[in-house]
Amino acid sequence: MPSFAVWCCEARDPEIPVGIKWETDPGSFLTRCSLTLSASEGLIFGKRLMASSLGWKRWGLLQAVASCGFFLFPWSHCSRRRMGSFLDPEIRAFLEESTEVTSSGSLTPEIRLRLLTPKCKFWWERADLWPYSDPYWAVYWPGGQALSRYLLDNPDVVRGKSVLDLGNGCGATAIAAHMSGASRILANDIDPVAGMAITLNCELNQLSPFPILTKNILNLEQDQWDLVVLGDMLYDEALADSLHGWLKKCIWTFGTQVLIGDPGRSPCSGHSIWHDLHKVAEYSLTEATRQQNNGLTTSAVWDFQP
Repeated sequence: MPSFAVWCCEARDPEIPVGIKWETDPGSFLTRCSLTLSASEGLIFGKRLMASSLGWKRWGLLQAVASCGFFLFPWSHCSRRRMGSFLDPEIRAFLEESTEVTSSGSLTPEIRLRLLTPKCKFWWERADLWPYSDPYWAVYWPGGQALSRYLLDNPDVVRGKSVLDLGNGCGATAIAAHMSGASRILANDIDPVAGMAITLNCELNQLSPFPILTKNILNLEQDQWDLVVLGDMLYDEALADSLHGWLKKCIWTFGTQVLIGDPGRSPCSGHSIWHDLHKVAEYSLTEATRQQNNGLTTSAVWDFQP
């Protein structure tokens, strides 16, 4: 019977994070947790489980969406029409009802986002009651925070450039690139609901929504970008392998600059991609972010130079 050990969940009181060590068969473990974890705990656990076991790939909570990905707005790569009017009204209403608009507790108070917070119903509900794929976009992860802060503080990095935000989650980094003067932006996330949430977040910040690709871009023919940014994606060895090869090809083919936001999660700290990463900035995380990430204190931005 395969087994693994992972320090996983926070207590339901967000002020008291605790580590719980589990050693069990992964399949039965996930079944049991789905009945006991709140949505917020499930998100935190899921991210750590992905960072702790290659076995996560077999359940494919993310792959299930990736296998049928598409352009959220098929015309978006050739049109600048507003996307907000194309949101499914029921999903829009659900997202607005189930999230809180906030700009506090992160490294980028100038960016407003719809997130899951302790004030939200689904922060406390059982995870299996969430009707869509797991809402990783509803958490502002530490790597994304650092990357967004860096672009806001250093607008010359993106001004007038084409930018691909890979695995963009809540869209904060793409929004930061937009605020800093990027000439063209493509947001990429394999979850279509994330694409809709990004559109809402653009509206919150009084920005025209940018194109959103909900396909696994690592499986597509590469396009030319001046800058590729990605945050919190080095949590899994297999994914790090794919990213390493894909990003190297971007640089060698097009001369693309690649910036990665990541706090240095230990499961992938020995991966060969880290030999090609050079730290360009480090930030102290806010107390709220530390509590949500088991006391993690800093996050950094890395320049990928193979």
